[in-house]
Amino acid sequence: MSYENITTEQKERVHYITVNRPKQMNALNKATIQELHEAFKAANEDEGTRAIILTGSGEKAFVAGADIKEFADFGTSDGKALAAQGQKKLFDFIENLSKPVIAAINGFALGGGLELAMASHIRIASHNAKLGLPEVSLGVIPGYGGTQRLSQLVGRGKAMEMITTAGMISADDAYESGLVNHVVAQDELMALAEKIASKICNNSGNAIKSAMKAVNANYTDGVDGFAVEIAEFGNCFGTEEFVEGTTAFVEKRKPSFK
Repeated sequence: MSYENITTEQKERVHYITVNRPKQMNALNKATIQELHEAFKAANEDEGTRAIILTGSGEKAFVAGADIKEFADFGTSDGKALAAQGQKKLFDFIENLSKPVIAAINGFALGGGLELAMASHIRIASHNAKLGLPEVSLGVIPGYGGTQRLSQLVGRGKAMEMITTAGMISADDAYESGLVNHVVAQDELMALAEKIASKICNNSGNAIKSAMKAVNANYTDGVDGFAVEIAEFGNCFGTEEFVEGTTAFVEKRKPSFK
């Protein structure tokens, strides 16, 4: 499938998705959100894909926010619909995929861009990256899950400070607060993302899917995460990958998951 605002590439078992709007600092508009939804859906359904790497084109921005021109004249009902549709189509959709998404943050990750990174499962950043939620400086708040996921990742106090000041933090500050997993030089960013993806690919895809479902359950209102863990633990016993993994352990060899 061809896209106008993103590019995709498959290398062995890793699928690459790149937001490709460099003149707009890779800002998210409706068309880009739709294309990202389609690309993530296709990668998640592809049996040959085991991990997904998400990044932005160029060296300045991962995603520098939303395309403000698209909603500058919206009213209350329009704003609610924008947030609800965006969360369902992309941000919640990514969080609940069955395959891990690694966000390689190669520059500015602001507003919707940071929300996109936070919806991903693993985040790594280059030293030049700047991260923040500047929405209150525009008279609005983060609407794509930013108030919820930032609090989960960095704690209530840090999230309150970042959101209410509309300030940006450095990659190192993001690492210290737990917002990103790793910080590396920009020319090492994709190599680290690929290294992490390679480790993921060596493990049981079914077990990873179950583990991700169990972890997400802890952050879902009205869901008992421990009960989900028990159920998914049991489900793993009924897979060929469990047989292969345990047999390989007994035979003192590396498992071969298909």
